[in-house]
Amino acid sequence: MATKLKYYSTIGTNNKEAAEEFYDELLSLINAKKFPANDRITMWMSPEDNSVILAIAVPYNGEKATFGNGSMKGIALDSKEAVDEMYAKAISLGAKDDGEPGQRAGAFYGAYIYDLDGNKLTFFNFDV
Repeated sequence: MATKLKYYSTIGTNNKEAAEEFYDELLSLINAKKFPANDRITMWMSPEDNSVILAIAVPYNGEKATFGNGSMKGIALDSKEAVDEMYAKAISLGAKDDGEPGQRAGAFYGAYIYDLDGNKLTFFNFDV
């Protein structure tokens, strides 16, 4: 199947090796396929349609990667149990908790973490 880039999100890292190890382990829970695009960028793609789930990058300008205040990457999962599992895995890999899994607004079930570089992610299931 050819990869057709429809959309993607990139988060910065100051330690590409550590970030790759973190996301290799974490995204293995959803069978994401790793694609090292070049020496600065690595992407993980959906096994179903090769869409990009997440990309990490060392900043092009050579300056320190920083997280955005109010920025967050959401990763949709197929079930509440998958959200629980992804959250637990992230915490076990050294992520910082920012909201345990739970029912939020209406049909939104989510959990929140900060990765090793301080990037905020939510794992969620939205079943309406």
